[in-house]
Amino acid sequence: MKHIGLFAAGLLFGTAGLKILTSKDAKKVYAHTTAAALRAKDCIMHTVTSVCEGADDIYADAKAINDRRAAEAEAETIEDTSAQEA
Repeated sequence: MKHIGLFAAGLLFGTAGLKILTSKDAKKVYAHTTAAALRAKDCIMHTVTSVCEGADDIYADAKAINDRRAAEAEAETIEDTSAQEA
């Protein structure tokens, strides 16, 4: 008998829960929550884009520095080789 009472209470609670979850007020809450999530997503994507642009600039600068150092090292190697031949 106790199990039947628990089942009936669960069924009643579930039915009431579905009514609450599908009500107009609940749908407004869902819409506002979804709108807030979309705004947060837009803000995050803007920040990510800014960070990526900054990272691209840093990467290009670092690559230029390494290219310049490699060219200087190569020039020093050529000068050392020329000095040793003379």
